[in-house]
Amino acid sequence: MARSHWEFRGISGVRLFILLLASSALIPGAAFAQIDGSAGKPGQGAPADAPETPEVEGAPGDEAQDEKPIVTDAEFSEALPQLSDDMDAPLEEMAPPAEPVAPVEPIEDAPPFDATGEEAEIAAPLTPLAEFDTTPIAEPVAANDGAAVEIRYATRVTGLDEIGLEDRFNDLSALEDGDGVAANAAIIGARAREDEGLAVRLMKSLGYYDATAISTIDQTPDGERPVTATVAAVPGPLYTLGAIRIKADPTVPPSLIADNFKLKSGEPIDAIRVQAAEAAISVALPQNGYPFAEVGQRDILLDETTRTGDYTLPVAIGPRARFGGIRTEGDAVFAPDHIEVLTRFDRTDLYDSRKVDDLRDALIATSLFSTVSVEPVKTGEVGADGTEAVDLLVRQTKGPARTLAAEAGYSTGQGLRAELSWTHRNLFPPEGALILTGIAGTQEQGASATFRRSNAGQRDRTFQIVASALRSDVEAFTGLTGTLAARVSYDSTPIWQKKLTYAYGVELVGTSEDRFDLTKGVRERGTYFIAALPLFAGWDQSDDLLNPTRGWRVKLNLSPETSVRGAVRPYGRAMVEGTAYYPVTDSIVIAGRARFGTIQGIDRNDLAPSRRYYAGGGGSVRGFGYQELGPRAPDGKPIGGRSFNEFAIEARYRFGNFGIVPFIDAGQVYEESMPQLSNIRFGAGIGGRFYTNFGPMRLDIATPIARKPGESRIALYISIGQAF
Repeated sequence: MARSHWEFRGISGVRLFILLLASSALIPGAAFAQIDGSAGKPGQGAPADAPETPEVEGAPGDEAQDEKPIVTDAEFSEALPQLSDDMDAPLEEMAPPAEPVAPVEPIEDAPPFDATGEEAEIAAPLTPLAEFDTTPIAEPVAANDGAAVEIRYATRVTGLDEIGLEDRFNDLSALEDGDGVAANAAIIGARAREDEGLAVRLMKSLGYYDATAISTIDQTPDGERPVTATVAAVPGPLYTLGAIRIKADPTVPPSLIADNFKLKSGEPIDAIRVQAAEAAISVALPQNGYPFAEVGQRDILLDETTRTGDYTLPVAIGPRARFGGIRTEGDAVFAPDHIEVLTRFDRTDLYDSRKVDDLRDALIATSLFSTVSVEPVKTGEVGADGTEAVDLLVRQTKGPARTLAAEAGYSTGQGLRAELSWTHRNLFPPEGALILTGIAGTQEQGASATFRRSNAGQRDRTFQIVASALRSDVEAFTGLTGTLAARVSYDSTPIWQKKLTYAYGVELVGTSEDRFDLTKGVRERGTYFIAALPLFAGWDQSDDLLNPTRGWRVKLNLSPETSVRGAVRPYGRAMVEGTAYYPVTDSIVIAGRARFGTIQGIDRNDLAPSRRYYAGGGGSVRGFGYQELGPRAPDGKPIGGRSFNEFAIEARYRFGNFGIVPFIDAGQVYEESMPQLSNIRFGAGIGGRFYTNFGPMRLDIATPIARKPGESRIALYISIGQAF
């Protein structure tokens, strides 16, 4: 066969394709096997599996066919259109076919094209892009009906109850957290797989290190819940502690770490107990002179043969230290010398982290910081005993020092009362406060100014000076009183409840009050000038300042006074109070109180009405109005007395953050200078308590027993803290 060779130079792929089309049109019957012109020969562009043409031995015309080509090169060249030498020139137009193309015959019985309706809309020109409305079509979406896709399932757990883990598992379970409802089966499966891992973690936390768990989802069409998710746990053998080794330098005393590490060989490898033992070391070391101690990462080497784990714990104890000085950083509120007043340790004392925490709490309690921190800092100063001095770095950020406060209340005996106060807690540094107060009420109106220095030279010691003017209109008397007083006190605080507290001071009082003169039988107004030296001492063995549940307290008030109204009349006022608290059960506490008062050295008529004793009200005998108990003047108003006694007992029942308190109170006021324990009056009631983190909120309702005409029917009391 003759073989034609085509060589195309400088022709792009697009032009080559068009040339092939042109050649096909010009040369009918021409066949092209491949681009390089090799046609019809195996191995030269034809498929490898194409059958070779069998050779027929002795066939006529074979020699002529081999010598004469189908299309000569000259014929082929003449058939090609003229090509330009410019490679970038456009293609030449192809010549029209020699014979006209026959027109396309229409399809018979085809329906005529109707350019109306939807066809007209299709045939219409497109809207220009600038005029196209891009607002999405709002279509109502059907609300998802949760009930239609809700699957209710039950949860079943096996293998955990035997080792005491089922309750903990249920508290943390994803299946239980879903409340037995899921949108589809895939969610139930995911929750079950999560609970598999939970079960394994819980079992390993108790020492079951070979534990496994598997979950299954079963159909239960006959039950209330058509699906049951089961988590089957297999604890396996329990691993116990083998050898215990703590890698640490020697301590003082040598047994410091061992005495606080409570794990022993043979005990289960319980994660909670292990972490608690490590925490005990990390707490004990800073409390005993090692402020920089660090507990490292434990290592437990398990032996599958013996089912034991050898425990190793590295501990870096750091230097043994004593307290050094005080340093400050930041926006200073206090200088180092005042911070030292707040400390409960001396320099050279062995370092104790509890005393550092106490110092930080005392700084916070001043309410003068937005942030404050205390941390130990090495100094490198080593003493003769081998301990290193450690300074305390106090980082301070000043907070707002001013406070505007308001309070309002109502009681059946004292009516409405509102108080507004403005305080600058650090106007006279350090901790020198100015307090301005205004009082408005149905029975009291007044104003006062107080200078108060907290932590005055000693932690929790307060010095204050008060100047006040007060108008009183109570049932027993009306008065206009001015007072100038100074007082030093050492008080309990929520941070530190003290066993012994005390106070002493001086008072200068000028008051104009009305009184009923029994000798003249008339009510008249008189002016009194009083000088007093009030003293107080308290012993506290209770377990809580605002909500005691066990223990006892004793308070003693003594005030030598002098009344000047025409003549100088010295006298003494005294009062003693004892309270006790006994827990009957974890939720019931019996609380009792007894209080006695006496005034010696002066007749009742010579006493200013405001210095006499009265009884009745929320802090006295509940059920009676304020000052309602005791002797009365001929005009029916309370006249007060020189002695009194009060008793109270209540059962405090608490459930959660709430409580119920039934109570009985008793008391009386006497004209005599010593209480007589006669004609005791009783009040009974019930109270509610709401317990908060700063103390209980109290609401008491009471009524007098054997009520007399003119006495209160119902008395209501609201306050913070227990009644006593």
